[in-house]
Amino acid sequence: MKLNLIDKAFLLKKTSLFGSLDLDLLLTIADRLELITYRKSEKVFQLDEDAHRMYLIVEGVVLIQDKEGNALAELIDSDFFGDESLFHERPRAYDAICETSLTLLALSRSHLLSIIAECPTVAIALLESYTRGTEFRKR
Repeated sequence: MKLNLIDKAFLLKKTSLFGSLDLDLLLTIADRLELITYRKSEKVFQLDEDAHRMYLIVEGVVLIQDKEGNALAELIDSDFFGDESLFHERPRAYDAICETSLTLLALSRSHLLSIIAECPTVAIALLESYTRGTEFRKR
């Protein structure tokens, strides 16, 4: 799968995190996203791994599991995950496993922080997202 800048911006627009931002800002963020693909059963990341990126699901399903292997959530297209570890600089608190083949857009911690510095609206959107609740949807 190949996505151009406009495609990435429209994917961002579908998310609760970036949906309220204007197109110019979405294009700036989209320019910093990396497209990554995984095969079914691969881990995007695992428990206790250092956190350097957050992810937006373009296509596919991700299973989120706790340290005992219990399913916490099943995430689908336009969901994002991994963002909470970027701010408190702690290791990952869960595993993220591909239930299907998966296409993600990844945003690094350094890019996210520079976006927030350039546009505080993104920080407000993140805070609003957290105040609505960050619990994963139950399977």
